[in-house]
Amino acid sequence: MSTRQYFVYARKSTDTEEKQVLSIEAQITDLKEFAAKEKLEIVASLCEAKTAKEPGRIIFGEMLKRIKRGEAEGILAWHPDRLARNSIDGGEIIYLLDTGLIKDLKFPTFWFDSTPQGKFMLNIAFGQSKYYVDNLSENVRRGQRQKCRRGEWPTKAPLGYINNKLDKRRVDVDPVRAPFVKGAFELYSTGDYTLKALAKYLKDTGLRNSKGNVLAKTCVQNMLKKHFYYGTFYYRGEYHEGNYEPIISKSLFDQAQQVMANRGKKKRQRKHDFAFSGLMRCGHCGCMITCEKQKGHHYYHCTKKKGLCDQKYAREELIAEQMKEIVQRVSMPDDWANNMLNKLDEEKAQAKSETKALVQNLADQKVEIEQKLNRLLDLYIEGKAISPEEYQAKKREYLDRKANIQQKMRDFELMGNNWLEPMRALILSSCQAKILISENNPDNISTFLKNIGSNFILKDKKFQFEGKIGWRPLLKNGPFNNWLVSQDFDVFTEAAAKALLRPAQI
Repeated sequence: MSTRQYFVYARKSTDTEEKQVLSIEAQITDLKEFAAKEKLEIVASLCEAKTAKEPGRIIFGEMLKRIKRGEAEGILAWHPDRLARNSIDGGEIIYLLDTGLIKDLKFPTFWFDSTPQGKFMLNIAFGQSKYYVDNLSENVRRGQRQKCRRGEWPTKAPLGYINNKLDKRRVDVDPVRAPFVKGAFELYSTGDYTLKALAKYLKDTGLRNSKGNVLAKTCVQNMLKKHFYYGTFYYRGEYHEGNYEPIISKSLFDQAQQVMANRGKKKRQRKHDFAFSGLMRCGHCGCMITCEKQKGHHYYHCTKKKGLCDQKYAREELIAEQMKEIVQRVSMPDDWANNMLNKLDEEKAQAKSETKALVQNLADQKVEIEQKLNRLLDLYIEGKAISPEEYQAKKREYLDRKANIQQKMRDFELMGNNWLEPMRALILSSCQAKILISENNPDNISTFLKNIGSNFILKDKKFQFEGKIGWRPLLKNGPFNNWLVSQDFDVFTEAAAKALLRPAQI
């Protein structure tokens, strides 16, 4: 008869990945039957409902403290994975065995003897338990990534949407809350509502979250920042196109972000309306360039907020002339624009034709894989010389190939002509540049420059900036310095297309 005293330890994780494990009540029942059969003396039965993949279990820690105080010499558990699924807890159990504070461990489903061989096998069991948790987490993340690739939102639907109870892969528009969410974007985009005022308005209208709570100001702000509402969602560092119905348009979302960037209120009215105020920085010290009116003329100069700056004042007319030269440089004649737009139409038709053929070829391969899957299932059901292991292995191979084909189909549909629309917008903007020159409106010129460039500086009375992707070939060479002589539309088209497709080379 054993003279050692044991703690019974039963654990059930609250995580869904361990649903297959016996309940705590079932573990206690089996362990007590095992103790009676082996004639083991039980000091206390300890139960815990917490995952063991991380250290810090309270009851488990108290049990080890009681063992160190000599209240018991052994532990009785259903399996080693009930004791530890992380290296810290598993290592502590091994260490207590090495020091003799734990004399014995008993498991109905696992052999253990306090010998070097027994400790080695126990260490392997702990390692297998940790591997199971680690691999399970990776599989869950992989499944979530695949759901995202299919445009499926992998977690709980945000405010304004509800998870479809029949189809777990879908999120549907919430007919009750969605109108309030859309209204919040519309009101905020006017610039007449601060976040605090909008939160109060939503409270008064009765909008509540899924838990029935009023939306705080920070919750309203987070809601207004969610790309999810216009059909694109951000998950684990990557944007994905959703397959659900958007609540708002992209333009409304952008408008709300612009208002938020302006600190949630309309821009204050300036005392003086200077065309280039707030556009440029000083090329010497980096401070903003401001403007003042003297004797009927506008003079731009450094604010000198970082200290003394030797940059001199520059009249608005001088800066405007430099800007007009830049606009002239990227201005495109109508015949060039018409020729290039025609070429883009041809490119688009050709790309569509080529893509259609490639996608059709992949679709045929997908159908072939599905047919093979059906034939494989028929063979397995009919029991024709195929084992369950062979069936599962072959089925997995076919499913992997099908998934790869579907991904290629999506990739082909997205690639190839993604530069055409930005190129078309560039051509139309360039064609309108000559109108800005004839109008001689400094405000319109300033707006145009913001569309084609960034990082505007004024240094030694010279206006400089960095061209945006696509505009760099025009700004660098001027399409009508070299290309206009030969009317070489292909050269310019290729240069601008490269700028849009491969910006790192520009």
